Amino acid sequence: MNEPSAPSAPPSWRTGRVGRIAVRCVQFLIIALTVWVVGQVLTRVAFVVVPLAVAILLAALFVPGVAFLTDRGVPRPLAATGVLLLGIAALGGLVLFMVTSVINGLPDLGARLSESVQELRQWLTTFGLRPEQFDELIAQGREWMSRNQSGLVSGVWGVLSTAGAVLAGLLLVLFLLIFFVYDGERLWRGLLSPLPRSSREQVFAAGQRAFRDLTSFVRTTLVVALIDAVGIGLGLWITGVPLVLPLAGLVFLGAFVPVIGAFVTGIVAVLVALVTQGFVVALIVAGVVIAVQQLEGNVLEPLLMSHAVKLHPVAVILGVAIGADLAGVIGALLAVPAMLTVRSATRPLVTADNAPPRRST
Repeated sequence: MNEPSAPSAPPSWRTGRVGRIAVRCVQFLIIALTVWVVGQVLTRVAFVVVPLAVAILLAALFVPGVAFLTDRGVPRPLAATGVLLLGIAALGGLVLFMVTSVINGLPDLGARLSESVQELRQWLTTFGLRPEQFDELIAQGREWMSRNQSGLVSGVWGVLSTAGAVLAGLLLVLFLLIFFVYDGERLWRGLLSPLPRSSREQVFAAGQRAFRDLTSFVRTTLVVALIDAVGIGLGLWITGVPLVLPLAGLVFLGAFVPVIGAFVTGIVAVLVALVTQGFVVALIVAGVVIAVQQLEGNVLEPLLMSHAVKLHPVAVILGVAIGADLAGVIGALLAVPAMLTVRSATRPLVTADNAPPRRST
């Protein structure tokens, strides 16, 4: 009998350090090219991708309520209908109230901010900054804003620039949301039917894991946004700062952009307090903003959000910046949910790849 031949050794170029680095670089280039191609395709069909992403986020918010009712004997069609009607009415009313408060207060808010800039200009001169230097910084900021206005404000919104397109997008969101809430699991299984049976269950489990983490993220973001708006709004009301509702609404909307949004809207509230109530009240409002942010980061998020859902602040800031550059406001809003979904779906693969090799006995 012929003895079985020993397994061939890997090529020497793969065993050396340079060879391993080369292999990793090729893998990275393939992944980067794939991501670029997918990004180009999604950009071309943004009028569908944006409503689809919004519908998924809303479904992540509504599906737990449907599951809660069906577990207690409520028929699924009735549970889905009730949750959809109640959720859309509550969420739509809340967002409408916040948006109208911001819009109604924008003229006064703009005037207050102009006064705040002049007050800040006079205040900084006491620390040795010449007025000309401050005016130059303001001019550079305005120039940057005007130069990047189309990218910051429009982005994917250019697809929804007309009233008809906005209405069509909302109807598409509602249409998709109904099916996602009522029969999302079966739709996901049907979408995976072309895959081989051996990998179908793994991909299905990855989708469930990503949706579960996305549900936790959306629920936590909504609660945190409400608490931020209420907490900072109470601080503004107690200190006598005007435009409480517009500023609270601005904080609520800004909180949906993690880390950066709440910080920027908090600065706006401090500036309004500075020009209307003086330096001492502005310091108090700044303390309120910092206290609310600390409550959010150190108490609320650990209680409401599981460890698997957390992302490092550096990753969040970079993701929001890249999303804003690629797709404007919509990109900034959807960057973190997209990052979270990808990480949750691929977590077992990364864990298995980083696991130490088993020792042979």
